[in-house]
Amino acid sequence: MSEIISAGQPAKAPLLNKIGYGLGDMSSSMFWKIFTAYLPFFYSTIFGLSLVDATFLMLVTRIWDAVSDPMMGVIADRTSTKWGKYRPYLLWIAIPFAVVGVLLFTTPDMGYAGKRIWAYVTYILMMTVYTAINVPYGAMLGVMTSDSDEKTVFSSFRMFFAYAGSFIVLAGWEPLCKAFNSMRGIEAGVNDPVSWQYAMIVVAACCAVLFFMTFALTKETVKSEKKETSVASDLGSLFKNAPWWILLGGVLFFNLFNAARYTAGPFFFASVIGDGAQLKIFSAEFLFYSGIFFAVGEVANMAGVAMTPMITRKIGKKSTFMGCLVLLIVLSCLFFFVPLTTGGYWVMMLLQVVISVLTGVVSPLVWSMYADIADFAELKFKTASTGLIFSSSSMAQKFGGAVGGSAVTAILAAVGYSTEAGAVQTETALVWVRALMSFVPAAVAALSLLFLFFYPLTTKRMKEIQVELDSCRLK
Repeated sequence: MSEIISAGQPAKAPLLNKIGYGLGDMSSSMFWKIFTAYLPFFYSTIFGLSLVDATFLMLVTRIWDAVSDPMMGVIADRTSTKWGKYRPYLLWIAIPFAVVGVLLFTTPDMGYAGKRIWAYVTYILMMTVYTAINVPYGAMLGVMTSDSDEKTVFSSFRMFFAYAGSFIVLAGWEPLCKAFNSMRGIEAGVNDPVSWQYAMIVVAACCAVLFFMTFALTKETVKSEKKETSVASDLGSLFKNAPWWILLGGVLFFNLFNAARYTAGPFFFASVIGDGAQLKIFSAEFLFYSGIFFAVGEVANMAGVAMTPMITRKIGKKSTFMGCLVLLIVLSCLFFFVPLTTGGYWVMMLLQVVISVLTGVVSPLVWSMYADIADFAELKFKTASTGLIFSSSSMAQKFGGAVGGSAVTAILAAVGYSTEAGAVQTETALVWVRALMSFVPAAVAALSLLFLFFYPLTTKRMKEIQVELDSCRLK
């Protein structure tokens, strides 16, 4: 068989390995959340692109990025070094990852055409580098343990640290930009391009260090003795893998749910909530803005991640995923009807917390279920294409981000949303902004639920697969 476990390999991995693995997605998530929550806003209001050009930019570059993921999966599956198949990419790509991230948030002194070319080149470079480090990182889950439940634990550590990184960057991004504004003598309230670039330099340096730490603290323990197969053979097996297709659809729409909310968030707070909105606790007042809204959500995500192993052991991965989607549909619809009052702002925060707990529960399941699909593929098709299978999850994430982000900006452009400073939005535009935070995410969550209904790898089936694989791997 394609995979064997080294003799005497313990069933449970050391805690340090799990922490180290989690630090990798802390790094990736810090970049990804900045891209999702702020890049459309950056391009349309700071960099200087029109909403239409920003829409096509995000769509074209993210589609290229998604298509490149399987390519990277194939390359990683065929990599062989003293550090393993997938782990060395963390060492090789960490610095390019950070450098290109800074270039992405750099506004050149060029005319409109030159800036548009710069945006395309840097965004394509960023997504290519992101793929080169994130696809192998994700595939490591399949080779750090052979136990299905332990994969869920690894995945939970991954997502816990991912949301911790997201909280840090979302809560700190706007204050960091303002701090650089203050240091440079820029007046308050101005979104200065150079301050945004300096803020990204800080974030990028942290991300590189985190990937180096992941490389140092992890190792691949499930050794591959994969027979040589062609790329066409691996792709053929993948295309015949029914559970992969089903989960791919479900994850695509789940990621679209998240992307739509994060992309719409800054526009929602800028035009619906407005500047100066306050959350009051007794006599204390706190500013209510998009960064704190989503940062609180990241903390709630972490709580959801911590609950995942316990819930899945009781009701299984499929049932957990489907139950969370049903609740996400209901709560998202309720968000539209919350009044724009101080009390209403607290209701919005409460809904954000519960929605984020639910998405936090689902997030580790995605990676764990792809690891299960890799085991299913090994048993059924006699192929160890772990990197290729995991790259499909990254592909779904990026397609969801591309379609979600582009759809939001396209809808805003179609309904006449104005990005001019101080513009008064039409009633139609304001209604659509609220719908993009509520009914639209609910609709795509419903599509995700439809796919998950047909997912066949239940807990019982995975136990059967594990018994058969263990028998084969020990031969």
